[in-house]
Amino acid sequence: MAHLKVEIVTPDGLSYENPEAQLVVVRTIDGELGILPNHAPIIVPLSIDEVRIKNDRDSKEQDIVAINGGIMEVRDNILTIIADSAEKPSDIDVSRAERAKQRAEEIIEEAKKEHDIDQLRRAEVALSRAINRINVSRK
Repeated sequence: MAHLKVEIVTPDGLSYENPEAQLVVVRTIDGELGILPNHAPIIVPLSIDEVRIKNDRDSKEQDIVAINGGIMEVRDNILTIIADSAEKPSDIDVSRAERAKQRAEEIIEEAKKEHDIDQLRRAEVALSRAINRINVSRK
């Protein structure tokens, strides 16, 4: 039976590796995408979300990694994700993520008052990242 070798790489190096995955689910900018062994070659941009990796498609057991967007390439049963950051639930500092969420919400309110579109967009991305980290930490 074919497997997927999964690698998640950040500027700090290899963040996650699994040589025996049977299913990987990611969120692209166009929606959710499931990758099985022998998938056609593909390169897609990823959204801020979790990556779910299963060694057995029928099992509920899975590895979850929070990523802050990035790019995924699948070729020859090797799935590579290049992201700015990637964290497993046990690596997430929840109190830090909560503080980042609160800061982003405050900046969003201020940017709306000042009609600062650039600051608003940056704060919305920061808020998405914080919420993603908080959600993944609970899994």
